[in-house]
Amino acid sequence: MPTLGGKIKKSKMVKFKGLSDLGVIIRTEQDCIDFFESAIWKGKPISPFDPTSKVYKCANNQYRCKNTGKYFNIRTNTIFENSKLSLGKWLWAMALFSSHKKGVSSYQLAKYINITQKSAWFVLHRLRLVFKQPGLGTILLENSVEIDETFIGGKNKNRHWNKKVPNSQGRSWKDKVPVLGMLERGGNLITQVVSNTQQNTLEQIIKNNIKKGSNIYTDEWYRHSNLSKSFNHQIVNHSAKEYVNKMAHTNSIENFWSHLKRGVYGTYHWVSKKHLHSYIDEFTLRYNTRKHGEQDRLDLVLSLVVGKRLTYQQLIS
Repeated sequence: MPTLGGKIKKSKMVKFKGLSDLGVIIRTEQDCIDFFESAIWKGKPISPFDPTSKVYKCANNQYRCKNTGKYFNIRTNTIFENSKLSLGKWLWAMALFSSHKKGVSSYQLAKYINITQKSAWFVLHRLRLVFKQPGLGTILLENSVEIDETFIGGKNKNRHWNKKVPNSQGRSWKDKVPVLGMLERGGNLITQVVSNTQQNTLEQIIKNNIKKGSNIYTDEWYRHSNLSKSFNHQIVNHSAKEYVNKMAHTNSIENFWSHLKRGVYGTYHWVSKKHLHSYIDEFTLRYNTRKHGEQDRLDLVLSLVVGKRLTYQQLIS
């Protein structure tokens, strides 16, 4: 492929306030390509094979890495690589997925962008891979942090008689998946699917994600824990119908659990244990970007697509 040479012009970043504006501004596939190049490369193409290399612009929206001699485009080394869908459909999938507060099902997305339900399911899982927000595993929560767990999997009493799980009342999790949540008041939320809710398991995760000396608020499940040695630990006793004890309450994190379950049960209806963690990441990033506008959240998601690859075989294996 012959190189065209010359200076690579920086694309102007598209500005929009809502999805209706996006549909008016970006109409053609070339508009989508320009938009993705501006959002991901910030106007300066970067070689996925050697980020330090000089890049030459070629024909048909292709580029060549000088140091390696390899050709690439905006899809290379992103979640779009080897996808037969147009970037226009990818853009609308990302915009709809990031803006729907309670998520969007594969059946809904398939109708929105005119693809099969199977393709929509694969697209959504690729997007969930991007929604695994970086940095939260290394950024410590601080100040005032609420800690709580929830169990995903439905109620045993609502199951058909031949699907009921014996001895699964209360905090038994043999028929459900436990999820730990840590929410800094006014700040970020960290969630993690855990193997069990034993004190040793939860305390280690808490210590790894919350700054020592912070104020932490939990329910009575942690009354026999050792958290008071590292934090200012205050408890609210839910079993005694106590929901606020001065500054101690877990209302904020429980509000997120309520929102999460409405999304899971109302939009997706059912999720497998295998993929639950990706659904949790999806709702967590939306919560952490709750103060973002439509474009700000979409720009954030686009900045995370590089280096994320998920094949269909990896997904179903």
